[in-house]
Amino acid sequence: MHNFRVWAPRARTIAVRIGDAVHALQPAERGWWSGDVEEAGPGTDYWFVIDGGDPIPDPRSQFQPLGINGPSRLIDHSSFPWSDHNWQAKPLSSAVVYELHIGTFTRQGRFKSAMERLDYLVDLGITHIEIMPVAEFSGDWGWGYDGVDLYAPHHAYGTPDDLKALVNTCHAKGLAVILDVVYNHLGPLGNYLERFGPYFTKDYKTPWGAAVNLDHRGSHEVRRFLSDNAVMWLRDYHFDGLRLDAVHAFYDRSAVHFLEYLSAEVDALASQLGRYLMLIAESDLNDPRIVTGREGGGFGMDAQWSDDFHHALHSVLTGETNGYYEDFGSFSHMEKALKRAYVYDGAFSEHRERLHGRPVIGLSGHHFFGYSQNHDQIGNRARGERLSQLVNVGRQKIAAALVLMSPFVPMLFQGEEFGASSPFQYFTHHEDKELARAVSEGRRGEFAVFGWKPEDVPDPQDFETLQRSKLRWDEIGRPPHSEILAWYKQLIALRRSNSQLTDGNLEGVEVRCDESARWFVMKRGDFEVVCNLAAGRQAVPVTRTSKDVICSSPEYDVRPGLIDLPADSVAILR
Repeated sequence: MHNFRVWAPRARTIAVRIGDAVHALQPAERGWWSGDVEEAGPGTDYWFVIDGGDPIPDPRSQFQPLGINGPSRLIDHSSFPWSDHNWQAKPLSSAVVYELHIGTFTRQGRFKSAMERLDYLVDLGITHIEIMPVAEFSGDWGWGYDGVDLYAPHHAYGTPDDLKALVNTCHAKGLAVILDVVYNHLGPLGNYLERFGPYFTKDYKTPWGAAVNLDHRGSHEVRRFLSDNAVMWLRDYHFDGLRLDAVHAFYDRSAVHFLEYLSAEVDALASQLGRYLMLIAESDLNDPRIVTGREGGGFGMDAQWSDDFHHALHSVLTGETNGYYEDFGSFSHMEKALKRAYVYDGAFSEHRERLHGRPVIGLSGHHFFGYSQNHDQIGNRARGERLSQLVNVGRQKIAAALVLMSPFVPMLFQGEEFGASSPFQYFTHHEDKELARAVSEGRRGEFAVFGWKPEDVPDPQDFETLQRSKLRWDEIGRPPHSEILAWYKQLIALRRSNSQLTDGNLEGVEVRCDESARWFVMKRGDFEVVCNLAAGRQAVPVTRTSKDVICSSPEYDVRPGLIDLPADSVAILR
């Protein structure tokens, strides 16, 4: 027997359909409906029927084996044989994070196949993996940011037990697992929530349509819907944390902002489970309140992605100053990002044509993820070029050194550690022909304003766009990929073995640079990271002479107060 419950304040009648049988539910409190069905249990496929209409999936469906428009399936979360009972994730302060996409991380693109590469990540020195969204979305492949069944792992990746097995195996190998979740919008196909209740409001607009209802009538249940989802991933799937997509697209005038509310819920769960749990936000607000504790008037997120650091580093390495990169491009921007986290902390942004952000005061660098690449910054390009397709090997090594020696929590994007040749392009598999056409045309139109010819922009709906984006693991044994991989391993090992590199002390970061000579030096404790970004060899001043040198090129020379470096190289002196 199973007790079905669903929040459907807009329904006059609601029933559960199992096969040809229909079982009426009874109204309960505040728009909820419930009822027991004797023959239902784990493995049962079912639908909800509202006011005698067509059958539709459960908003809290635990599994959609036939996709977004198929029946929901009951599963028993208690039946999985977990073996991670004494597991505790390492704190973010000691983390090296690896972002991956299940569908392109391996050729098979499934939860089970990802398990085959975990030993590689352990050997690399990774402590946490961050998985891009896996909630059920339209079609068999996609980025995952247009999910519609937030409680159901995507059917094409495997079963719920397959996902649990992946997390369980990660824990057995010492890897924590963070899941990317999307609460700011739902995808356009298979989104039946509005038939049940006021999950959205037209009073606010997001880039993807109507905003999720966080502060209007019925919002208490919408907030509960999202919070319960977060709790499910952490409790039933044993994830160690969640990454919240684009929290700047949350519109919430409540006295208790949804982020603060969710933070309190997760803290309560952590206390109950006796496990360390973490919340990471993506935000372009440059507002330190997001990562300030609730007791200090903040929202209580543990960390946030730091796009200012990425933009500053990327623009210096590539010379790109178009789009949002127009606010960056100088060594001074990179210096400020390393010392203050936000470059725009109340400063005037030319790109936004207004003042942006507020200063970070008294916060550790552990509240910010630092990276030279991620899925957005690669995939939002017309052709999805990685840094390895934009700069030479020397500059890739400089990027790695500045990320992994930074005061932030370093994050890598799958394949960057060996300079993967595969791009990461935007791909979708919408089965609705009209939407598929609109997505393809919209993508081409987006880049047409920048002078791109339509035929030069990969079609998101083309299967080959997905295939091109899959990692080519046979590259790791060949130069220059093997050379880059060895460099990353060396840097990660250095970071993890020295507390001066993991202390998160922004106040302790010292920077010296010469914009015209194109050299940049970051000092942290006893370490100096010396970068030569000039077109030729030059001697760069250092504060002390050291024989303990790690260099991206063997052709360096240390002299009193100087290190002589080839073009596009970096040395770390201790």
